[in-house]
Amino acid sequence: MAPRPAATAATEVEEPQSMPGLHFNEPLSWRAGRPIAVADLLSRLQILSREMQEMEQEEIERDSFTKVAKELVSPNLLSHKDKGVKALTASCLVDILRLCAPNAPFTGQQLRDIFNLIISQILPALADPSHAYNNQHLYVLNSLAQVKSIILLADIPSAETLIINVFKFCFDVLSGPSKTSDGGELQKDVELNMTAMLVCLVDESQALPPDVVDIIVAQFLRTDPRVLRTSGGKNKKNGLVDEKQSTLELRQLPPAYMMATYICNSCPEKMARYFSQYFNEIVIDASKSSSQKAPGKNRKRHSDGLTDSDDEHPGGPNEEGLTELRKVHGLLRELWRACPAVLQNVVPQLEAELSAENVQLRLLATETFGDIISGIGAAGPPPPPIMDPAAYPSNALADPSENTASLNLVTKPSSPQPFPSAHPQAYNNYLGRRHDKSSLIRAAWTIGIGRILTTSAGGAGLSRQDEDQLIGDIGRMLGDADDKVRIAAVKVVASFSFRDLVSKLGRSGGVDDSGSVLATLADRVKDKKHSVREEAMPVLGRVWGVAVSEIAAGNEQIHALLGGAPSKILNTYYTNDKEVMGLLDRVFFEQLLPLRYPPVKAKSTKVTNGHSQGGRESQGETMDPDKIRAERVLLLVRDLDERAKKVFYINQARQSQLSPYVSAFLERCEEYNGGVMDQNEPQIKEHLTRLVQSFAPRLSNPQQASADLWKFTKMHDRRSYQLIRFCMKADSDYRTVVKAIRELSKRVVEISPSATASNSLVDTLTSLIYQIGLIVYNKSHVPAIMEYSRTDDKSLAATAHELLRQISSQSPEVLKAHVQEICKILQDEAPTAKKANGTGAVDNLKACASFASRYPKEIPQDPKFRQAMTSFALYGSPAEAAKYAFSVIWAASDKKEMLVRDLVQKCLKNFEYGGEGFLSRLATLSQLMLLAPNEIDQDDTDAILDIAIKQILTQVRKPSEKPTDAYEWSSTIDTEALAKCWALKILVNRIRSYDDVENLSSVAAPVYNVLTRLIEQQGDLEKDRNTPPSHKSRFRLLAARLYLKLCTQKSHEALLTPSVFNSLAVVAQDSIREVRAGFLQRLKKYLHHQKLPQRYYTIPFLFAFEPIEQIRSDVTTWIKSRAVAFSNVKAKQMGSSTKISTVMESIIARLISLLSHHPDYANEAEDLVDLSRYIIFYLQNVATEDNLSLIYHIAQRVKACRDAISSTPAPDTSSTEADERLYHLSDLAQITIRKYEDLHNWTIQTLPGKARLPNSIFSEIKSHSEAQRIAEHNFLPEDVEAGVENLLKATLRASRSGHGKKRKSEGDADGREAKKVKGLPIRKAAGSGVPKEKKSAPKKITAKTKTPKKRNVAEVKEQGSGERRRSGRAKQAEQSYAERDSEEDDEEMYMIDAAPVGEDEASDEEADSQAGRSDGHEEEASVYEQEEEAESHKEVPAEEEEEEEKEEKEEPAPKPTPKSTSKSVKKKATSSPQARSKQQPKAKARTTRSSKAPRREKGKATMSDDEELSDPPDSE
Repeated sequence: MAPRPAATAATEVEEPQSMPGLHFNEPLSWRAGRPIAVADLLSRLQILSREMQEMEQEEIERDSFTKVAKELVSPNLLSHKDKGVKALTASCLVDILRLCAPNAPFTGQQLRDIFNLIISQILPALADPSHAYNNQHLYVLNSLAQVKSIILLADIPSAETLIINVFKFCFDVLSGPSKTSDGGELQKDVELNMTAMLVCLVDESQALPPDVVDIIVAQFLRTDPRVLRTSGGKNKKNGLVDEKQSTLELRQLPPAYMMATYICNSCPEKMARYFSQYFNEIVIDASKSSSQKAPGKNRKRHSDGLTDSDDEHPGGPNEEGLTELRKVHGLLRELWRACPAVLQNVVPQLEAELSAENVQLRLLATETFGDIISGIGAAGPPPPPIMDPAAYPSNALADPSENTASLNLVTKPSSPQPFPSAHPQAYNNYLGRRHDKSSLIRAAWTIGIGRILTTSAGGAGLSRQDEDQLIGDIGRMLGDADDKVRIAAVKVVASFSFRDLVSKLGRSGGVDDSGSVLATLADRVKDKKHSVREEAMPVLGRVWGVAVSEIAAGNEQIHALLGGAPSKILNTYYTNDKEVMGLLDRVFFEQLLPLRYPPVKAKSTKVTNGHSQGGRESQGETMDPDKIRAERVLLLVRDLDERAKKVFYINQARQSQLSPYVSAFLERCEEYNGGVMDQNEPQIKEHLTRLVQSFAPRLSNPQQASADLWKFTKMHDRRSYQLIRFCMKADSDYRTVVKAIRELSKRVVEISPSATASNSLVDTLTSLIYQIGLIVYNKSHVPAIMEYSRTDDKSLAATAHELLRQISSQSPEVLKAHVQEICKILQDEAPTAKKANGTGAVDNLKACASFASRYPKEIPQDPKFRQAMTSFALYGSPAEAAKYAFSVIWAASDKKEMLVRDLVQKCLKNFEYGGEGFLSRLATLSQLMLLAPNEIDQDDTDAILDIAIKQILTQVRKPSEKPTDAYEWSSTIDTEALAKCWALKILVNRIRSYDDVENLSSVAAPVYNVLTRLIEQQGDLEKDRNTPPSHKSRFRLLAARLYLKLCTQKSHEALLTPSVFNSLAVVAQDSIREVRAGFLQRLKKYLHHQKLPQRYYTIPFLFAFEPIEQIRSDVTTWIKSRAVAFSNVKAKQMGSSTKISTVMESIIARLISLLSHHPDYANEAEDLVDLSRYIIFYLQNVATEDNLSLIYHIAQRVKACRDAISSTPAPDTSSTEADERLYHLSDLAQITIRKYEDLHNWTIQTLPGKARLPNSIFSEIKSHSEAQRIAEHNFLPEDVEAGVENLLKATLRASRSGHGKKRKSEGDADGREAKKVKGLPIRKAAGSGVPKEKKSAPKKITAKTKTPKKRNVAEVKEQGSGERRRSGRAKQAEQSYAERDSEEDDEEMYMIDAAPVGEDEASDEEADSQAGRSDGHEEEASVYEQEEEAESHKEVPAEEEEEEEKEEKEEPAPKPTPKSTSKSVKKKATSSPQARSKQQPKAKARTTRSSKAPRREKGKATMSDDEELSDPPDSE
């Protein structure tokens, strides 16, 4: 029992005289001037202390202590200067309190003096364990704690100061540094006894002083030293945390923190009351600070990301008040971790802040609740998980508890009890913040629930239902309307460890599962805000980079969840956004395929744990970095969808396209010599300017890139030039390329004058090197890729073959060191009549053929290899193997004529359908007719044609059992269809290689007749033949693609009449999706390569009714990209004497003509409104405010012409039906354009010039009166205008509303068809020449989409091409394919000329040049002038693939190099003398610029004398 103060003498109870008393009887006090010697005093005090320590409370006479007690409290001892005297005095005093309890023999004032000595002298001395009297100090502390004498403080009047000092000195002792010289630590007993003493004092005190609460509060902030360093207000007395507190031991918490925690947990009810009062005071003080603000100043805060819309109630705390509020909210976080019971009264107050009007208070409360539930304290959240995509080997699914960072008790999340169970109402209120109107609150809430999930509610755990709800909320926040919330959600996903990401977020589905969290994250890589894309794309790439090891190991769960991530990233290419392109390159080479992967040390590392980034290999096997890296490339390519794979290949193709221009840029930089030039200065500067202007638009920030490239030229660091060349050289291995990139970055930083300039220049050069460097298609990867192609390890053989094929076609020089090995493999796999070749042989043959076309001398010339190629040509399987084998023979052989004749005889000998290798022979004959027609005798040619026509094409060996009008598609193609496809190619290749232009028309007519019938009769040569339905669709697609192939040659394109062109165009609306897509793909490819004239740009606009959203979206993207490209060409031509290119604008005239001959045309109002969809589709993709006037002008001009396609001539004073169709559509186009103008608030201007229309499809109206009548007459029914307006409004409204939604749907898996709102265009039963039956009453047209009329399949059988179109001819055999107009009529006359009306039109070559079809290339700009979508580079199935460019009869012209400027200019000369005279000075100037000026080595060159340009980059 604790002692009590002494009672009066009257009430004292006499103790029995028999009890022993105190034997000590020496004086301890003295009179003034006669002090006791210190030694004697110490001796006496020690004797007294030992005697009393041996006594027990129940066995003594308390009266015997009266004299000693009186002497011990004398000022002589309590204020003695000797520390030993005071220590022994305190020791004796605590013994008297112990022995005399509960009645202490002291007055109140004496007790005050006693505790003042103990608190001010003894307790601080405990901080020094080496003190001479440390044992006495410990004894005093132990006595106060065990006997609980400390409670006497509570009975002393006005003892607040003493109580405050007790807490202050105790916490200072535990938190301060040790005062010993050897740095010894305090004994654990000190902490325990102090804790017990303070707990007793708190428990017995009726009310603690506020400063004591402040002192206890401060201890919980010791886990975050930064708070104390910047703290003020109520805790100023505590000062700064000791320096050692900034580097806390990760495995233990500070003793002062633990003592405060124990106090709070021992007295929860009292401390809860004190903390509630403390929290209220802070909030009230903050409110007072707000009310004291000047009324006219700082009414709103814009810090911490608050905007005017967020801070809708500015009457909140000011900066000082917010600082205090943040401090106290941090305290609440730590209190929940340490002693949640003390917050029972604070949580409701904090919950009230969630509903506060002030955004700042709601934000603080939301953040605090999130951290409290997560068990995150004042030190903040734990460090983010380490997810390094370049790590090798990767332990992606390792338990995160194994991470050493989790041992940090300061940041390790910890919640003693589950918050949702302890405070369910507050938890539900917190969850309701998901609907807060402020984006800042929603963003903070998103971060909070992310932490709750990653920490499992601070380790307390969540129910499955609560966890699923929070996971769903993250997905919803990823799609929030505000970009700040979406960014926060992306960061939340990034905070998950890979294990948690798979086990928790992956529960809702993978990146390909619509609606899942990962799929929504994947959608954010195409977010409309670039800031969101910058966060989302690296996160998605990093996650896949970490997961690739498990994917390689065959983990199906990981593959299903994340296998599609690279596709989502690469598909962002289709956004056509420069910032996205730059971000895509960075993510690709920093996350998906990091340059530093795997670390170089991995080469000598042994596999010991069974894990590797590329899979699990056997123990003890040495890791080959090149093989590991190649495997990662193959895994990435294998899982790409078709669209993403096209992007991957087009990005790799940039290297071969751009490297010549970068080489030219480096040469010009050397000639520029840092600005010091002796000659040709204007030419060099002009050339450099054009090159920089060409490069800059390819980078994310063109303006900054241009400035950086000029800085680079002025640096004149020749070593940097050589490093860039190392990155582009085909003989540079991977390590050389990576070292060159690192050294280049280092040199730029060293040379640049400022850090900002160097960072910008490094970013620009790095982005450029990502486009031109041989990083993926590197020679170091080829051996590993070839090994995978042979072994099919991890099922990567098909991908390896595909990659080798791409390398051979895009960068064949990389294969130089390995082509002999490929040829050896082919030689070993050569087939015979009894043995088939391997499945991968066709890919190796294609790679070898591509290489042979570029480097024929590198192909082996030995007879064994030649015999192997001959065997492939006769027996190769599939038939494409034979085609490629002959291409190798033709390219590499020096005895072509002999080999051709021998091969022809072998192919023709005993040929019969179904015979051994007959398909391979047909494929070989096809290539022979293309590449070597002059080496084949006429008799052999006739025999080949006889096989193709009589034995193959005209025979139907498996008649269809279905109706003759059946028409369908099959994913597989049988032998008969394959044979007919090769037979068609034989016929087409014969006329492709026919070099007699004068007789070409007669030779090509039969072939054109066959192709036209296949197109118009839906794949059937004869109406009465029972061709299988699956064959028909194949033949129609092949015929259309062969027509396109033929028309890439100008001589053949001239034979394609407008009527046949119209039939060809309708293939774009075939009822079979595969036919439409295949035709479109080939059309875009040829248009991209500028191999087709302008009129073919009309065909893509027929996809306005395309029911498959994916195809329609691709067409839209492609058209817009072409429109931008032509717009860039126009911008360059402005202000020059060159006629301005108006390709896309002029297409409107051809589109009107095409629609007038469309089989769906009808004059009724409903049908005309339906046809206006084509015009609207055109305007949506082409029209701008700048070119709308020209489009309207051209549409008007159509009404001033007659139709020149119809075979029926028109009299001068009347119009034919074909003419009236033109006039109907011209009026329809004009009214649609005007409505489009009104809805966009644009203005159509009157043009000064006159647009010329093509004579091949339009003719002149000779009668002025007839022209006047037509111009004044409105041919449209009265209901059309309202219908067009409603339709246009509905279309634009759907486009605008679906624009934002589209970003969510763009991540859908490929092949998923959109809902069919509109079917394919209608096919009338009657042909174009039969008028549609008139309706009894006109219907009012509304914006409602017309239901498409389904075509009666029986009608197809009955109608021929002549019945369906007026342009059909009755006698196909007598059909002429030459246009009736001159050659000038075939070209596009769409140029706005500043010359007077009536000036001669431009020549064919000039029109081609304006359209971008010129064969010449300006060295610095040709590859940039016309940006193209990756769609045009799509690979097609082998059985449908057309001959590639390498199969042309002539060797392909080498790519223009920077030294061929003068030649390329000469090629652009036109047939017009005036045009030639204008271009001659320009050619001369370019020739001058192309000549090399002597290199100056003085000036600004920064390379030291001992550096060699040819040295490879040094390793770091």
